[in-house]
Amino acid sequence: MEKTYIFGHHNQDTDSVCSAISLSYLKNKIGMNTEPRILDELNKETKYVLDYFKVPEPNYLDNVKLQIKDIEYHKNYFMKTTDSIKNVYDFLLDKSITGLPIVDENQKFVGLITLKMILNKLIGGNLRHVKTSYDNLLNVINGKEVLRFNEEIDAEVLVGGYRSMIFVNEIKLSDKNILVTSNRPMIINYAINEGIKNIVVVGRQELDEECVENAKRNKVNVIRTDYDTFYTLKLISLSNYAEYFCDSNRVVCFNEDDYYNDFVDISKKLKHNNYPVIDENNKCLGLLRLTDLDNVNKKKVILVDHNESEQSVMGLRQAEIVEIIDHHKIGDLTTNNPINFRNMAVGSTCTIVYHLYKERNIDVPSDIAGLLVSGILSDTLILKSPTTTMYDKDAVLELSKIAGIDYEKYGLNMFKAGTSLKGKTKEQIINTDIKSFNYDDDLKYAVSQIFTSDIDSVIKDIDSYVELIEKMREDEGYQFVVIVVTDILKDGSYFIFTDSAKEILEAGYAIKDMGQGQYIDGQVSRKKQIVPTILNGINRLK
Repeated sequence: MEKTYIFGHHNQDTDSVCSAISLSYLKNKIGMNTEPRILDELNKETKYVLDYFKVPEPNYLDNVKLQIKDIEYHKNYFMKTTDSIKNVYDFLLDKSITGLPIVDENQKFVGLITLKMILNKLIGGNLRHVKTSYDNLLNVINGKEVLRFNEEIDAEVLVGGYRSMIFVNEIKLSDKNILVTSNRPMIINYAINEGIKNIVVVGRQELDEECVENAKRNKVNVIRTDYDTFYTLKLISLSNYAEYFCDSNRVVCFNEDDYYNDFVDISKKLKHNNYPVIDENNKCLGLLRLTDLDNVNKKKVILVDHNESEQSVMGLRQAEIVEIIDHHKIGDLTTNNPINFRNMAVGSTCTIVYHLYKERNIDVPSDIAGLLVSGILSDTLILKSPTTTMYDKDAVLELSKIAGIDYEKYGLNMFKAGTSLKGKTKEQIINTDIKSFNYDDDLKYAVSQIFTSDIDSVIKDIDSYVELIEKMREDEGYQFVVIVVTDILKDGSYFIFTDSAKEILEAGYAIKDMGQGQYIDGQVSRKKQIVPTILNGINRLK
């Protein structure tokens, strides 16, 4: 069963990670094949939660871009260096393709052979020389084995078309020749006595017994075919090993982990149609053709705690979104097919996930209960945030019992572990939980929220923070940037902002001459309080 990845937003918080892990457990219990993933390094708070409940950290997900492995390319389409050109040609015609990778005995890629290459060799190459195996030659000319002494054949083709006496008197032979002739004892015995090691007898006549005995004594390979001389000569060149017809120098190969877009760009420049697919050890996996690009299996994903492309994983638009679980405003995502979209006005995505457990009558294990209650406590500031609903409160009470914790004491310890700024640079502090917003096409802004009990460590360096966000505004193309430093114990926040945000904040909060580090009581929710107030300020200034 194809795997579905479940993940939250970039700059993930505890609610995002815990809802992904908990939802994945639920989905797997009902028969799906899912895996929770994270998009960034975990913050201190989330690490504390996972360590406390002994839950492994999810693997990192870099992107969900289409890759070669997502394309229905021609897997196991290749032939060996020792296969005959005839077999390669028949395979190409049978599969309606124009090229084929050639591999060695260990399936390592050697080169590419195309119909064009075969045609060029047959028209412009040395058709007299044959390097092949006894079996290849036997099969290609539909022959009958008479005598076999050597498996490898490396020789120049010579036709016994002369009169017998002329042939004997004028034609010089060696073990480097392969003689093609009808049942002509004088010529055959002469060739054997001259040291020839390979003879093909054409026509329907049985081979002279004296010739057979002579060939046996001298260990000469002998094959008989019903074909005439002309048709036999036409086929012999097709018995050559495939490796002598293929190109091994200028072939562009792709790895299964290479990206779809990169392949499209390269193939447009090269204008080729056939590309071998190999692994990191040069083992050939098959053939990728331009016509295969119509058959792709997009990566399946379930989004939690977000529904905006800018907040999500790279390459999301190349993936198939099968479900969204969120508690934020509706974003910009669209899908080609109907999906399950659960969006509730609650304080935490974990609250919604808990309700999914109840709807499915799936028992919540104690460790999953711990994750769910942690996500709710984190997003609702231990049920103090104005985003908190009765659904959140009821969920916390029920889940705390299953997890075996006192949610208030546990919540405070969780926040203390997570809000320590020790060891972090100012850039890391700003980017720990920053979200960008678009008011319209011309107005893009960002709000970073910092939860900490060590307010003084930020306030004393206000000038440095202002300098950093002014640079961020310029580099990222924001209209303005605001840092909200939230003190959960005091139930309020301090505001640091770029100059371009000053007038907007003053209009939104009805404050005259708002200064850096301004404290505003009761402002703790970015979603329900701060961003709506900023929007009001923008509208009032219009």
